[in-house]
Amino acid sequence: MQEKKAETGSKNAKKANLLDHNSIKHILDESVSEIVTSRGYVEDVRLSNVRLFLGTIIIVIALFAQFYKKKFPENRDFLIGCIVLYIVFNGLLQLIIYTKEKNAILFTYPPAGSVTSTGLVVSSKLPRFSDLYALTIASADPKSISAGKPVEFTKSVTQWLTKDGVLVEGLFWKDVVALIDDYSAEPKKNK
Repeated sequence: MQEKKAETGSKNAKKANLLDHNSIKHILDESVSEIVTSRGYVEDVRLSNVRLFLGTIIIVIALFAQFYKKKFPENRDFLIGCIVLYIVFNGLLQLIIYTKEKNAILFTYPPAGSVTSTGLVVSSKLPRFSDLYALTIASADPKSISAGKPVEFTKSVTQWLTKDGVLVEGLFWKDVVALIDDYSAEPKKNK
C-alpha cells in the first residue's frame, strides 16, 4: 500500500539504493534539509565557507610546493615550510570538522520574527549495517539563554522506504515536522 502511494504521489519520487546505506542516508538527510528550510529556517553556510577557504589555502600551498621554480636540493627549506603549513592548515580543518561539525547535516539561522536568538544544528546518524536512523535537533549555541533542549528520534528506515527504495515523503515529513515542533515547544514548557 505504501508502495503505491509513493509511486503515484510524486512523479519525481526520491529513490535510494537499499543495498547502500550511504544512499539511504543521503536521501533522508536531503529531505530533512528541505523540510527544515521550508519551516522558515535559513541555512547558515558560514562554517562551510570557512572550510572551503581553508581547503583553498591548502591547495595553494600544495601547488606552490609542486611548481616552485628551483629544483630539490635548492628548494629544501621552501618545501619544508610548505609541508609544515600544509600540516597546520589541514590539522585546523580537521579540528573544525571534528569539534564543530560532527554529524551535522544542516546549520541554520533563527527563523525571521522568532524570539530565540539561536539557529538549529540538525544532525543525523545511520550506522553501517543498521536500519536505525537517528535525527537530532539542537541549538546552534547551546550556552544561549534561548537555547532549547536537544530533541531526537531513532526509527527504522523501513518505515519511510518502500521495498523498491522509494521514499514515502509524507510519512517522513510528518515525523521530522513533529520533531521540529517538539524542539520549538520546549522553551515554552520551561517558562
